[in-house]
Amino acid sequence: MALETDIHPTPAVLPRSLRAGLGVIAGLAALVAVALGVMYAGHSEPGTVDRWFVEPTDDSVRSPWRGVALAVDFLGEPVGAAALILVAVAGCLLRRRTRAAVLVVAGVGVTVVVATLVKSLVGRTIHGPDNLSYPSGHTAFLTALALVVALLTVGRSGLGRAAGLLLVLGAGLVAGATMGWAQVALGAHYPTDVLGGWCTALALVPATAWVVDRAGDRRRPPGQPQDR
Repeated sequence: MALETDIHPTPAVLPRSLRAGLGVIAGLAALVAVALGVMYAGHSEPGTVDRWFVEPTDDSVRSPWRGVALAVDFLGEPVGAAALILVAVAGCLLRRRTRAAVLVVAGVGVTVVVATLVKSLVGRTIHGPDNLSYPSGHTAFLTALALVVALLTVGRSGLGRAAGLLLVLGAGLVAGATMGWAQVALGAHYPTDVLGGWCTALALVPATAWVVDRAGDRRRPPGQPQDR
């Protein structure tokens, strides 16, 4: 019996129908992230836009919502984040989608690493000089994971361009808004930190998916069809 890889192409993790649209969106997101970083570099107070939403404090949310915020926040902590990644990778490997598993690790990993490096470069702080805040790493992480899962879902379902973009952006928006709310409610970040984290993920995940596809295509066995 012929191997499956000899008959069917390895599904691209960045569907061709979404590449142009997500490329434009990723570019715009990168510009916003950079602009916010320059605007708030070295700051230790909320900006005007931040004060439109909330005055960040350590107790800006009360029970029972504080418990919800803490639960969401846990998903971005090392243990919670590792558990989510393991589940996602295991799901990909069980379906024999090695390239998808690589994207889960690479897409989220690149986003978190870049967000961490940018924190040191920007130097914005909250609640003391040791608490770097821009961009929100928690928001970047959960948004990146949601974008990856959405991209893989679009690839499997064969959704068209409009529906696919809507699904990917909707998943990223819901994840980013959920984690962003928790971070602001707990006083861990300013609202613009959250926006910066969201934009960081939106800029990096499509780019990482493109790189993963290009690397996978170069390793394709002779005679295997092109990715869809």
